[in-house]
Amino acid sequence: MENFSTNERRADIIQLINQHNRVTVEELCKRYSLSEVTIRKDLEVLKKRNLLFRVRGGAIKIPTANIDGNDVHIESKRLFHHKQKKAIGKMAATLINENETIIIDSGTTTMEIAKNLHRFQKLTIVTNAIDIALEVSKYNRFDVILLGGYLRGSSLSTVGPLAESVLKVIYCDKLFLGVDSFNIEEGISTPNIEEANINQTMITMAKETIAVFDSSKFNKRSFAFISKVTDLKAVVTDEDTPSHLVADLRNKKIEVYLTPYDR
Repeated sequence: MENFSTNERRADIIQLINQHNRVTVEELCKRYSLSEVTIRKDLEVLKKRNLLFRVRGGAIKIPTANIDGNDVHIESKRLFHHKQKKAIGKMAATLINENETIIIDSGTTTMEIAKNLHRFQKLTIVTNAIDIALEVSKYNRFDVILLGGYLRGSSLSTVGPLAESVLKVIYCDKLFLGVDSFNIEEGISTPNIEEANINQTMITMAKETIAVFDSSKFNKRSFAFISKVTDLKAVVTDEDTPSHLVADLRNKKIEVYLTPYDR
């Protein structure tokens, strides 16, 4: 391989990721005839510039929602901010009480709530997420209602009039809402308009709405509006959230739970 300057090599790495969506340290070492230490340093620098996302053994392209409203596949989302999501899910589960009827929205952070329900004996769980329904069914003691409707392959969730019609006859204690984009002034939004519609119905049928999301979702706006921030009872997020945003939320009488996580 021809000799690259440091900047040229890093630009080439980004081009490779854009072409193939993923690169490994091993293949980059061979490509540039350099040590793992040098390549890992390159990847860390590019990560800090928000040009790629580090995964074990290499890096992947940062997924972005398309302008037409198509969003990122759930399998890709699982790779991002995993430690934060685990901590958020564990914290959010402490806000549930025995015998409650709860809605768990689709998403990778809400999935972590489903994994932390061991202390409960009786819950009724309503969800539009196939993977979450399967997860909570493993407890073998909860009443699980999986909403029907049109299946969105990217999120493994159901949407549409059928799912919304079932929701409209179920009164729930709490909704745990997964969030793609959160903006204090402009509200909560998502790339998909059908997802926004079913989330709006969930909010209507729940006594309390608790938004669960990592701090990377702050100050973003997506295609389809879901609700105003003031519709929320609480926000569960990670400790990296800027203090001024926490203060803004608390000034609006929204409870904020900041979760530490293993770094």
